[in-house]
Amino acid sequence: MTRYERLAQSMATEIRSGNLTPGSRMPSLRQIIAQHGVSQSTAARAYYLLEQWGLVRAEERSGYYVAPPPAKVAGAAGAASRAAAGESATVDISELVFSVLDAAKRPGIVPLGSAFPSPLLFPLSRLAKSLGQAARNVSPWSTVVDLPPGNENLRRQIALRYMRVGISQPAEDIIVTNGALEALNLCLMAVTQPGDIVAVESPGFYAALQAIERLGLRAVEIPVDTATGLDLDALAEALDKHPIRACWFMTNFQNPTGVTLPAQKKQALVELLAKHDVPLIEDDVYGELHYAPNYPPPAMAFDKRGLVMHCGSFSKNLAPGYRVGWASAGRFAERVQRLKLMTTISASIPVQAGIADYLEHGGYERHLKKIRLAMQSQRDAMIDAIRRWLPEGTQHTCPEGGYFLWLTFREAVDAMALHRLAIERGISVAPGPLFSASHAFENCIRLNYGHPWSPRIDEAIRTLGELLVHPEVRAQA
Repeated sequence: MTRYERLAQSMATEIRSGNLTPGSRMPSLRQIIAQHGVSQSTAARAYYLLEQWGLVRAEERSGYYVAPPPAKVAGAAGAASRAAAGESATVDISELVFSVLDAAKRPGIVPLGSAFPSPLLFPLSRLAKSLGQAARNVSPWSTVVDLPPGNENLRRQIALRYMRVGISQPAEDIIVTNGALEALNLCLMAVTQPGDIVAVESPGFYAALQAIERLGLRAVEIPVDTATGLDLDALAEALDKHPIRACWFMTNFQNPTGVTLPAQKKQALVELLAKHDVPLIEDDVYGELHYAPNYPPPAMAFDKRGLVMHCGSFSKNLAPGYRVGWASAGRFAERVQRLKLMTTISASIPVQAGIADYLEHGGYERHLKKIRLAMQSQRDAMIDAIRRWLPEGTQHTCPEGGYFLWLTFREAVDAMALHRLAIERGISVAPGPLFSASHAFENCIRLNYGHPWSPRIDEAIRTLGELLVHPEVRAQA
């Protein structure tokens, strides 16, 4: 954590504890500099964070004042505040993300905060066979032929996956990318310019916030209820209020909450965006990891105008580390394809051919059935451990796919402090502020159940229960 973040956390503690009441004046920048021995830049950035968190408000030529607490909307398992869908804001999330991710890389750590499932769940030896076969047979001309949009056989196999859920998708409109994250970034670049406003989920995927930050865009946060999903009323208000140029949403097994939009809400979402002619970048990397018999149809299934850019990947369900994803970019396909050529030129040609071979001959459906059963069993084991070891009243989601749980604690805690103490004990968690442009959700964490259950993971949950009553965790709230 940087110095200005520590300073902001210290002042946030004073506000949340009631020592500084709503409307009271905060110390001036000069007073902060003298009291804490920091630079003017550090003091200013700390106040900027407090303002982004909704804890203070600035008055011109007067200074900073403690802001009134935002109104909350009732909902299951910690529904987001409707205030999150207010003004657009610049995004400053990357330093926080990098600090949390770097800490989680320590050897031997229990990866409850990881974004990835266990590699032990994937058919890596069978994939290697397909990759070897493809590498031996690859044509020298493929270095030209398989430039974007990508390997023809792979795109045909992806198009067949769409047909399984009733979507007619021409293979020529599919662009193969270096993982889904590149697909999502290319789609965002295709429909925005610096300074534009993008609607994102709150809580939502931190890489979306990093992309907005990197491209010089602004974010409007749309609340996600952990029972019903994206707040479409809040989105409608934001579309009326702001010139939103794009939306980046995850409609199936959303990261971090695990919630899925019902089909009727997906249809209503597409119709609402069509009314405003706003494109949707649909992040659907977890869709194949459904526990029910059928793949929940993505929002793309209801799109009649080519406004939905549907992005997927094999990294989460088949081939971690192979970095093969795609974008089915609708009316923006040509623009996305050209951006791909202008940036990274092509995904690995042998790897594209190898995955295409596996999809055709390797038993993909058998593998998916196996990994879905494993994920569901691991979810149930983690929920059981949460009920046994974490404080009474801890709320959790119960996703029907993917591998993330979202926890909201009844008692006020500091998720960042919990993260720091857990790391010291060899456990990573993903703290709630990671998933918000305004660094909200201090009372929440995301847990990964994508690893085979073991006594070590059970013990890690027990340790989290002990840390939740630690003075540093409780005193910061």
